[in-house]
Amino acid sequence: MKIKVLIADDNSFIREGMKIILSTFGDFEVVGTAEDGSEAVAFCRGNEVDVALLDVRMPNMNGVEATRILAAETKTKPLILTTFDDDEFILEAVKAGARGYLLKNNDPERIRDAIRSVYHDHRVLQDVVLDKLKSGLLSDAGSAAVSPSPPASPVCHTEGHPSIDRGIFTERELEVMAQIARGLANKEISKKLFISEGTIANYITSILNKTGLEHRTQIAIYYLTGETKMSDE
Repeated sequence: MKIKVLIADDNSFIREGMKIILSTFGDFEVVGTAEDGSEAVAFCRGNEVDVALLDVRMPNMNGVEATRILAAETKTKPLILTTFDDDEFILEAVKAGARGYLLKNNDPERIRDAIRSVYHDHRVLQDVVLDKLKSGLLSDAGSAAVSPSPPASPVCHTEGHPSIDRGIFTERELEVMAQIARGLANKEISKKLFISEGTIANYITSILNKTGLEHRTQIAIYYLTGETKMSDE
C-alpha cells in the first residue's frame, strides 16, 4: 500500500519539483497539491491523505493553522516542510499538532525518510529544529520572568495536551512537566514549586522512565502534543 501524500506550497516550482521527487519513490503516491492552507484542508477533508507536506508561510491560511485543523478534524498527519526555522513557527506548529518539522534544504532521501516515519506514527524533528525549539521555550520563560504578574500559587496549571495519559503521572510530575514545557530550568522550577532541585531531578527521571523519552526537550514536546514516539532526523 502506497503512502498518500499532499504537497501544499504557494511556490509552484517547489510543488511540482517535490511532486516529481516523491514520485520517484515507489512507496509514495502524490494524490494532490495545494497553493495554500485552505486548499490543503479542503482536499484532505474530501480525500484520503496519509501525510500532508505543508509550508509555513502561505496566503489565505498558513501552514500552522492548516496543521491545527488537519490534526483536529482529519486522519491526515501534518508534516511541516519549510525554509523558515524561526522559533515562533516551530513552537506554534508543534502545539498545533505537526508530526514533524523539516527544512527544505534537506536531501530528498531525508525528506522521504521523514514522511515514512510520520506515516508510521513517529515524530520527526531534525537536530537544528530541536535546538530551535528548546531555545524558543527558554526565550518564552525569560519573557515570563520579566513580565509583571500576580503572586503565583504553588499549584500549577497542568492541563497539558488531552492525549497525555494523566493516570500514570503523579500531580507533582504533571506540575514539573508543565514548567518544563514553559522552558524553566530545574532551579526555576524548584523556586516555583517550593521543592529542592534534587527532588525536581528525581521527578524528571521518573517522567523519562514512564514515557521512554530521553531528555527534557522531548518532555516539553510530549506535554504540548501528547506524542512520545519521536524520530530525530
